[in-house]
Amino acid sequence: MEAEQKSKGSQHIEQLMQQLPPESERYQVLATAKQFKSSWVELGEWLTKVSNNKRFSEWGFTSFEDYCTKEVRIRRQTVEKLLLAFRFLERKEPGLLHRKEGWPLPDYRSVDLLRQADEEKQFSMEEYSELRQAVIEEERNHPSIAKRFRDMAHSHQPEQKTIHQHRNALMAAKRLSTSLQGIPDVPEELTQAVGHLIGFLEAKQEEK
Repeated sequence: MEAEQKSKGSQHIEQLMQQLPPESERYQVLATAKQFKSSWVELGEWLTKVSNNKRFSEWGFTSFEDYCTKEVRIRRQTVEKLLLAFRFLERKEPGLLHRKEGWPLPDYRSVDLLRQADEEKQFSMEEYSELRQAVIEEERNHPSIAKRFRDMAHSHQPEQKTIHQHRNALMAAKRLSTSLQGIPDVPEELTQAVGHLIGFLEAKQEEK
């Protein structure tokens, strides 16, 4: 279904391009949108211009979001991440915007996580440098970057981490209690101990 939707989106863009002069700004945005995966920086640059100068209103759209979803066929959440990532590179890593052709750029989602680490999550300099190295220098794939980002973010939320640990322990204790019920020769004191443990963990859950 997703592939079919992408195919329809691509067909929609191609039909629009046939109606536009190739030298027009509107045509150029659509051309880069077709190659979104390989040229997201170029698309980010074009969309930033369209957003800043409000050209979308000249093209018959009521808002920038309306233009992106109906003509460029990119969801609002994707556009937001794309523009934030592009603007972040402009400010912090302008050299990446001029990489030679054939030299891969980091995934825009990974760049956005790097931006969050710098602007929102207040990571330490060491943490930010580690994440930057993984994104830009080591060119790690997005799933590995996302995992590293989550691990770093969780380290800044010890209370949430503790809640998660309590929840996992409670589930494990309940599974153990159920399993023990099917074993006839388990000493009663051990069964009671597991029951006490479950009670302790449930109380902790209620405190949170």
